[in-house]
Formats: sequence, C-alpha cells, structure tokens
Amino acid sequence: MSKITLEAPVFTVEAALKAADSGVHRLELCADFGEGGVTPSLGMLSFLKEKIDIPIFVMIRPRGGDFVYSSEELYVMRKDMTYLKKSGADGFVFGVLDKTGDVNVDACKYLLQTAEDLPCTFHRAFDVCADKNKALEIIIQCGFQRLLTSGGEPNVEKGMNTILDLMRKSEEKLIVMPGGGLQPHHVQVMKKTGMLKEIHASCKAFRPSLSEFRHPTVSLSSDPAMEGKVLNIDPELVKSFLATISHD
Repeated sequence: MSKITLEAPVFTVEAALKAADSGVHRLELCADFGEGGVTPSLGMLSFLKEKIDIPIFVMIRPRGGDFVYSSEELYVMRKDMTYLKKSGADGFVFGVLDKTGDVNVDACKYLLQTAEDLPCTFHRAFDVCADKNKALEIIIQCGFQRLLTSGGEPNVEKGMNTILDLMRKSEEKLIVMPGGGLQPHHVQVMKKTGMLKEIHASCKAFRPSLSEFRHPTVSLSSDPAMEGKVLNIDPELVKSFLATISHD
C-alpha cells in the first residue's frame, strides 16, 4: 500500500462505491455538495459499511453558512456522532469556531469526547480562522489527529507555501492533509519535501441524469447549470492521484 493515503470526499452512494472500487484509500462521507458538506444520513453510512471495506470518516456539520454553532446544534452533532459511531463510522470530520474567528475549544473537546477512541479531522473551518498559527496549536492541544486545509486560501495552489509551513510546525503532532482544488501536480511538489502523509482530493465528475423527462419550466436546482447533472467520481483522476503518490 502507498505510504501516502488518498482520501476522497463523497456525497452519494454511487460516488462512494465508485471511489472505493477505483482504489481510494479512505472516504470522507458527506451530504450536500452545494454547502461544502454536511452530516450524511445514518442509512447511507450503514449501507456503505456493508458494501465496502475501506475506512469511512463521517462529516459532522449540521448546516452550511458558518462554523459557529448554538448549544442546540452542538447537541445534535453529538447525537449524530453517537448514532454514526454505532453504525460503523471509522472517524469523524468537524470543526467549530467562535464568533471572533478562533477555534472554539470547549465545543471541540465536547465533540472529541463523544468520538472517544475514533480519530478526528479538523476540517477547512481552519482556513477561515483569524490566526492560523494560534489555531494550529489549539487543534493539536485538543487532540485532533488531522487537519484538512488549503492553507487559508481558496485552494491549494494559492496556499501551498502555508501548507508546507504548517507541516513543518506540526512535526509529528498532527497530520496536515492538503485539500481544496488539489491536483496531481500539487502532490508532486509536496512529495519532494518528505513531509506529505495524506491528501484529500475530490476527483469529482458529473454524469447526466438518468431521467428521460425534463420539465420545461420548473428547476429545483440552486444552480441552473447543474440541472440534469449528478455528482460522481472520475476513476481516471483517482488513478492519476494514485500513480502520483506511489511513484518515487
């Protein structure tokens, strides 16, 4: 097995099955691609655990919009984690901030306690933190095993230098996993440092809807350009990432 782990975010059963079949090492299971990922259904996880044997980390996010959550939302997040853990979740992905843009330590510890022995990734809420260096130290102290980040920029391309700096600062305390517009050529650059351990790549593609009927005036998609398209995985892009991380 490759020394570098390839994780892919998936939003549908179809994409999850195809990703696993294409050789992805680990899944980040989410719902609602348009919001950047929220908590998926219990039924979806249960089904996939019956069908595939690679680890599945589950997104814990009650809604889009921001990462500042009420006590009620945090309670729901904890409940979701409890049920998803019983259904076979191999890890969790979440991040909570306070109103000033710092990591909400109490909220994160509250959820980490619920995860118990399962590994947890602090997601790209990190990229909108007010102080990245301060946030990194807090995330490590809280007990997260991984940090998913584009380096505080819209994508890995722009955040590359910061990502490499975060890797150096975290040393063996935390796995810094680049993600957000990641492409194979980015991986080639980061591999040369010897610090790269895991990558997060959507490898996304869209297939046409199987519906033979299209309503002439009504569209229920928030993005008209996506009407009649279904999010999926590109096996060829998965192969490209796998070839890149396995090549010396």
